[in-house]
Amino acid sequence: MNIRDEFLSEIHDGYLVGGAIRDLMLGKTTTDRDITIKGAEEFAKKLAEDFCGTFIVLDSENKIYRVVLEDKINFFDISELQGETIEEDLKRRDFTINAIAYDLKADKIIDTTGGMEDLKNKVLRHIDDKNFEEDPLRILRAFRFTATTGFSMTPDMEAAIKKYLPLALNPATERIHYELMKLFGGDFASKVLLKMDEFGLLEKIFPCVNEMKQVTPNTHHHLDLFHHVIETVRQIEIQYANAPEEIKEHLARVDFGGFPRINHLKLAGFLHDIGKFSTWTLEGGKDGCDKYECLHNKPECALCSARHRFIKHDDVGSKMVISLLRNLKFSKKQIEYIACMIKNHIYPSSVIIAPELNDKVKMRYIRKMGDNVIDNITLARADRLSALGADVTDEMINNNLDGLETLLNFYLEKRETLEPLPKLLDGNEIMQILNIKPSPLLGKIVNALTEAQLNGDIVTKDDAVKFVLNTKC
Repeated sequence: MNIRDEFLSEIHDGYLVGGAIRDLMLGKTTTDRDITIKGAEEFAKKLAEDFCGTFIVLDSENKIYRVVLEDKINFFDISELQGETIEEDLKRRDFTINAIAYDLKADKIIDTTGGMEDLKNKVLRHIDDKNFEEDPLRILRAFRFTATTGFSMTPDMEAAIKKYLPLALNPATERIHYELMKLFGGDFASKVLLKMDEFGLLEKIFPCVNEMKQVTPNTHHHLDLFHHVIETVRQIEIQYANAPEEIKEHLARVDFGGFPRINHLKLAGFLHDIGKFSTWTLEGGKDGCDKYECLHNKPECALCSARHRFIKHDDVGSKMVISLLRNLKFSKKQIEYIACMIKNHIYPSSVIIAPELNDKVKMRYIRKMGDNVIDNITLARADRLSALGADVTDEMINNNLDGLETLLNFYLEKRETLEPLPKLLDGNEIMQILNIKPSPLLGKIVNALTEAQLNGDIVTKDDAVKFVLNTKC
């Protein structure tokens, strides 16, 4: 295999290591190339000069540097060789598939841990138990690489993970955040979430998992809540894999948080029903049955006629998720996106059953969701396909999916001509018109004005002034 590309062909010293080698062996392209070498700082500065790139210090203590090339896409991470030889360096790494090196000077592969064979057999194998203790983040990385490659963990590695699991959340939260986002971007994330749950790791990161497991199946959901949200993630993965190119391109965009939309959408799918436990009620229960245990041993009991309700769980969940994600160091824009998906995951399905479904109703939905229409409809589809209780008929499913497809196509036809809603009046102007000061009332008027614009009832500034003067907020 030819390891050298247009950039590596100009480098004749050091060792290409880690992900770049792994990805090349798996037939993937890479823009991130790791090189380890003695004298890393000087080498990185020289590399930046040769390629007209930008030199950045990533970790001065451990001597790790980055060279960003002119296209701002390709870059090199240069690290100091750990140990006296490349063989010593490779033995300190996490997994065998990441411990393959290419000698840029001698033009040869160095594989002392059997990484090439493990790549061939699709096996994820750790190098040494003590490496998990040295950096416990490798526990989460094991699940991340399982999610992105689909490889199977060896029994020995599973045993090592169980041994060091209490250390799993010791690393800095920012590092945990990074691994989580990479994990959710993997094609096999849904399977790996179940694997993490087997180890008891998932509930350590997401305490809401314990609550999800308590919400039982019902006549609309054939799965308990925990397995329903996992199935939702799986359905998003299926949709993404089979999506037309324009849908896939949108979901692959990196618009916030440094990761593609699809990564965030799958996380939103996992958390979309986070508000259900706290809003869970049972209506019509008799004979001592309650939501935790039906005496007749049925999720929705014909004898006690009890029905599960989760009123406003979408709104409650969108608020609950804020503190959870803040604790995991998510950015404001990441949180806004995921909260938006949770709050609106029922919205598109309610739009398509409107008594009078016309272009005005569809346009209101599109304007309200903005850039998130494709994401929101993808989540709604996945949610629908993950809830197949006894009361859900094939006709209900097909009608829902057909309606969502129609709504999506309407958006795709209109999006090139859509322009942002104009800001007809700002807060200062409204205060002057009504002679009021900043207050909750002002916020209510601004929201009401936006809603009226979304409905198409207000188009001009004169319309807006009349609306404000006549508002009853």
